[in-house]
Amino acid sequence: MFRGATGRAHRTRLIAYLLATLLTAGALALAGPGTASAAAASLCGGRPTKTIPFATGELRLYKSRQYVCALTVAKSPGPRRAMSVSLQPRGGRAAVSSGRFTRQAGPVTVHALNRCVRASGTVAGRSGSTGWILC
Repeated sequence: MFRGATGRAHRTRLIAYLLATLLTAGALALAGPGTASAAAASLCGGRPTKTIPFATGELRLYKSRQYVCALTVAKSPGPRRAMSVSLQPRGGRAAVSSGRFTRQAGPVTVHALNRCVRASGTVAGRSGSTGWILC
């Protein structure tokens, strides 16, 4: 009788362990790919704040509590072409990323807690910019 109670307890623990393992594996299978693609959706942290479209692309701004991040994205990826993004906090030095890129310039990030910022982006000679925003 004592041996049967121990065997039953062991089976119950084994079943609970297997059930927990299966539930964890199922949760990872469902949440894993979705969270990875959501994280890869943007290179900037924070929430999307403003998008400034222009003829050959768009300038995207993201804001967290202390930082603002910007990147310029080409309307259609293709051959390397001149692209740049600039982000300047009021009273500070501009952060710039420029060069010949196929898809995007940036991201650039500045500390902008309680400060206005201005941003500009260029793709193949066409540009978009903001005035002082996010004040």
